[in-house]
Amino acid sequence: MNSTRESAVTAPLVEVFDLTLSENPFAPLPSVLEEVNAALREGNRYPEFLPRRLPAVIAAHIGVEPEQVVVGAGATGVALQIMQTVSGPGRRMVFASPTFDGYPIMAAMAGLEAVAVPLDSSGEQDLAAMARAVGHRTALVAVCRPHNPTGTVPAVAELKSFLFSVPRHVPVILDEAYVEFLPEDERVDVHDLIAHYPNLVVLRTFSKAYGLAGLRIGYAFGAPELIARIRRLQLPFGTPEYAVAAVRACYAASAELAERIRDITAEREKVRTALRHRGIEVPNSRGNFLYLPGPGAHAALADAGIAAKGYGDGSARIAVGDPRADAAVLEAFDSRGGRGRRTDRNGRSDRNGGDDSTARLAIRQSHIRPGAGTRTMR
Repeated sequence: MNSTRESAVTAPLVEVFDLTLSENPFAPLPSVLEEVNAALREGNRYPEFLPRRLPAVIAAHIGVEPEQVVVGAGATGVALQIMQTVSGPGRRMVFASPTFDGYPIMAAMAGLEAVAVPLDSSGEQDLAAMARAVGHRTALVAVCRPHNPTGTVPAVAELKSFLFSVPRHVPVILDEAYVEFLPEDERVDVHDLIAHYPNLVVLRTFSKAYGLAGLRIGYAFGAPELIARIRRLQLPFGTPEYAVAAVRACYAASAELAERIRDITAEREKVRTALRHRGIEVPNSRGNFLYLPGPGAHAALADAGIAAKGYGDGSARIAVGDPRADAAVLEAFDSRGGRGRRTDRNGRSDRNGGDDSTARLAIRQSHIRPGAGTRTMR
């Protein structure tokens, strides 16, 4: 047998992990799949011309009125509707840099000029600088809580101070795509915020904690007047019936979903601790992902056949929750002998991996560059 063919046949299979999109490692719950499949039996029928049932189901669950909810094709689809609602010649959108990749892309689609505000000296969203970046041309601001990609969480008092400083005519997106992974004592009372700030719109998704990324179900809620403006751009026949069935089934299975969230967050903390013991300054993430500051993080994962979300300075963001993938991540850095492990003045290795302040500084020093076509506020 040809030696090349023989080596190809006998070479061990290497499992490839794609951790780029912060996906939930679990398939949808059987009860959810059952309801979705039942809805698909009526797939020859059109859904509602404009969605009424899905906003009502969501509103009843989160404790608001149906007219306070707008739905769309994932949080991304709803965010684009919001941007299109406020767009106009010369108008701008302010967000942190780095942030959710979709924001600069969709801002360009909607005709908004992106204003990217770098993270602060501790590697977190600089809400004070973002507030200063708001000017007469600003049409929209977006804040992530937890932040994508670092997973850090702005303090409630800091968030309230920020909202107070933004003019009431400028809508603010509070992106809570990962809110279900937040401990209860770290969540903010969004109902109270909406009551005080009618320009606030809270953005959420069923893609992350609920594990329905492929079904594209997202929503936003806020003051009725603001939501009514956003609803004017609702796509006719754009909300499939299976979305209503899936959301109802998810809410009915809240106990099972909560158990999955506990499993994912426990795995996240295990991996974060292990990476920090290897000298990697991983911040205290509150999402289903971890941010590994560069340089070299993305390359180490790529060399091990692990796909991760990469950044210009060599940093990486990885989804967590799958024990096999998480083990492969740790092995990738073990094979490189660790990275950036610090030693004290006597040359002893710091096995604790440093504290969160060191991790935040590492993020800040990574100098992640904003995407093309954005203005960077300094």
